[in-house]
Amino acid sequence: MNLDSKDRLLLALLEKDCRLSNADLAEKMGMSTSACWRRIRAFEEAGLIVGYGARLQSEKLGLTFHAIVHVQLTRHDPANLKRFIEAVNAREEIRMCFATTGSADYHMRVRCTDIEAYNRFLEDFLFMLPAVSSAQTNVILRDLKS
Repeated sequence: MNLDSKDRLLLALLEKDCRLSNADLAEKMGMSTSACWRRIRAFEEAGLIVGYGARLQSEKLGLTFHAIVHVQLTRHDPANLKRFIEAVNAREEIRMCFATTGSADYHMRVRCTDIEAYNRFLEDFLFMLPAVSSAQTNVILRDLKS
């Protein structure tokens, strides 16, 4: 799908606030509501928009510990890798996980209630996975951009 500047602006508006009504979006774009709706529908059908969601204030939910965890695997055999990925996807504390190049195999964004909960996460979960060799934690002091 070829995107023009109007398409990019519409996508940026939706990404910033997906709760904007179609009428508000159309007004901001200087187009009719039906034309705006058709563009959004085309974005969805083309797979440019894969979902809509809410951003939550984790601290207000009691999740005050926030870290990036760099995980090194011992083995990359298919069975252990599959088990690792399934386990990661099942854990609520892991908000994001990326397979990367570099010194760590995976980078996780982890949220917990406090340092004790994070320690339990490490000892009772992460270090129990056979594929995990080591993990390095960088505690996030504050979010600058999400």
